Amino acid sequence: MNKQLLFVKRPVGAADASTWSLETNPIPEITDGQMLVRQHYVSLDPAMRGWMNEGKSYIEPMELGSVMRSGSVGEVVAVKNLPGFEVGDFVSGGGGVQQYAVTDGKGWFKADPAFAPLPTYLGTLGMTGMTAYFGILEVGKLKEGDVVVVSGAAGAVGSVVGQIAKIKGCTVIGIAGGPEKCKYLIDELGFDHAIDYKNEDVRVRLKETCPKGLDVYFDNVGVPILDYALGRLRRNARIVICGAISQYNNKTAVKGPSNYLSLLVNRATMQGMVVFDWADRYQEAAQVMGGWLATGKLKSREAVYEGIENFPQTFNRLFSGDKTGKLVLKVLED
Repeated sequence: MNKQLLFVKRPVGAADASTWSLETNPIPEITDGQMLVRQHYVSLDPAMRGWMNEGKSYIEPMELGSVMRSGSVGEVVAVKNLPGFEVGDFVSGGGGVQQYAVTDGKGWFKADPAFAPLPTYLGTLGMTGMTAYFGILEVGKLKEGDVVVVSGAAGAVGSVVGQIAKIKGCTVIGIAGGPEKCKYLIDELGFDHAIDYKNEDVRVRLKETCPKGLDVYFDNVGVPILDYALGRLRRNARIVICGAISQYNNKTAVKGPSNYLSLLVNRATMQGMVVFDWADRYQEAAQVMGGWLATGKLKSREAVYEGIENFPQTFNRLFSGDKTGKLVLKVLED
């Protein structure tokens, strides 16, 4: 039998248990050109909240009654005439929040548990890592010597962004919530400075930590921190809009920056990014970051919770800040 989490109600504001329904259904049979994946872990990401909304976006909204959309990693347990995949392979793709997934293999990649733990293929070696890599290098146009500020810096994407910037020879300031997360940024990830937005004045601390301004601001949060960063731009600075977690659960209109004219004054740019635009280069990024992981230049942390039935409360850790690193849920029942 296959436990599946179905999306049954579009939330207004924060999602709660009524947003989903946990059902148990027979494992589907596969046909030619398909494989059956026994899923071990699923990914939890802030973007999932946006997928629940109706309206135009970079991806089609989820349909009511469908399996909750999610990245996943697991083991191939059956395959029929699907070149490139064999029983026993570990693979990562978009299997959704369920224990078994049927797929034709498109968009799925091999995962090697001997090289890295399976949850890492949902984090640094998955969409999280791809987002960080292409966001900071391609959209942020990172160059050696840049002063880089990252919000949500102890989170899945932000922690990788900051490390990449350090690898490339930049000064990195991370913004995170709470002394433990800030200590993690400095002591474990090697950031130059950390700002605790819960206990410090971010505007004041930005003046102290980047007195001559910033070259790249990687935004995972939105306002008001985005406004503070706009006030510290240097000439030709780049702002990468990756996410706005402060706005996802709004019941009213989304709030944007108030001092955007700083872009004009400083000849700066602010550009949104969606990782799917670099799908044809994922393998390139995975090889580079895999090399950094192997040599210890890049560190990966996953916050792993267990039980598909615990998805609702685990999902809301994304918005409460009650986690560090990449949030992953184990759906495999031992």
